[in-house]
Amino acid sequence: MHVNDKGEWQEMAKEVRNSKGVKSSRDTAHAKSAKKSSGSRQQETKGHKMSAKKKAAKRRNRIILFAFEIVVLVVMLFVLKGIMTGTKVDKIKIDEDKIVMNENVQENESMKGYRNIALFGVDSREGSLGKGTRSDTIIIASINEDTKEVKLVSVFRDTYLNLGNDSYNKCNAAYAKGGPEQAIIMLNMNLDMNITDYVTVGFDGLIEVIDALGGVDIEVTEAEISHLNNYQISMVGKTTDGKTFTAKEGVDYTPVTHAGMQTLNGLQATAYCRIRYIGNDFQRAQRQRTVIAAVMEKAKKADIAKLNKVANGVMGNVATSLDLDEILERIPELKDYSIVANDGFPFEKYRATGTVGSKGSCVIPQDLEKNVVELHKFLFDEDNYQVSPEVKEYSAKVSSDTGKYANTEAEEYE
Repeated sequence: MHVNDKGEWQEMAKEVRNSKGVKSSRDTAHAKSAKKSSGSRQQETKGHKMSAKKKAAKRRNRIILFAFEIVVLVVMLFVLKGIMTGTKVDKIKIDEDKIVMNENVQENESMKGYRNIALFGVDSREGSLGKGTRSDTIIIASINEDTKEVKLVSVFRDTYLNLGNDSYNKCNAAYAKGGPEQAIIMLNMNLDMNITDYVTVGFDGLIEVIDALGGVDIEVTEAEISHLNNYQISMVGKTTDGKTFTAKEGVDYTPVTHAGMQTLNGLQATAYCRIRYIGNDFQRAQRQRTVIAAVMEKAKKADIAKLNKVANGVMGNVATSLDLDEILERIPELKDYSIVANDGFPFEKYRATGTVGSKGSCVIPQDLEKNVVELHKFLFDEDNYQVSPEVKEYSAKVSSDTGKYANTEAEEYE
């Protein structure tokens, strides 16, 4: 990466900050807290939960934002299912007082030194990135602050979990019910995580971002070609019934014509991420993570002008709790980061699928406790992790609700 002029990055940060397309909700929270009186803070409604802000305010003020976070703003555009139409994204506020986590997580020594961020991709065809739309993709990005190694975990959107309000359903419903706040709470409660930051991205601008990087290198199989091209047509084509689309080859889209490793442009890469008819939805999530890794490698080799173009394409379609000035100023450090592992949750050996009554086709954690133990081993190299009492409670409820449905017919996972 060719980075010699810090002033260029500072000017870029100022320009982005002044734009209307993106909102750092941490700024909103800081402004809000400045207006608060010094009175006592409202207590949480459940005794076994505590405010993340209350326990970690001092620690959070010392956290340094790393360059990987700008990559987050880029790569999240690759994981959306549909096309977002409309104008600018909503400015999503997040109340840090409401971000809770299980009590013993605060004292977990194995998790110290890691930065965990929730990445949400929403199928927002009406231009909204907040409450009211389900998160089509949920990814936890865990960053080792010492080694700069990054691990990604896709939380399958149809996983049957506590939504963060003691109701149980597909986990992507948490975002629809309470936006990023509730979605983060859902992740923290079920997985014993300590997430306090998020990035949510809409689809608009995806093609420009990928093309600004010169495309991404992906190995396409013979079986994927027809589906990839069909998704391209559905994304740019015209339709009269919402089912059949027509587009002009070579004008509206460029078809993929052969299998093997190749550079996909923006439209092609997005279509690749949407494929769900080869393999199953688990493989679809893997394709998303593959593209994330590919774009990070491309971004690490980009110069200032190219990354500036990428950022301009992203910023109008993002809502985040991260501080944008510091993110942009730290882009030059991007070359030091690398994605070293990725997986899906629930883990293959501890999951089933089934149609859970009126909830429909779900991914079932056959033992939520064991899945959480495996998660902490994967992310934090922690052997014999002891789950919280809260996770034990949720695990028992999930098993009770889903036991008779496990491994019944679930059409998306056949």
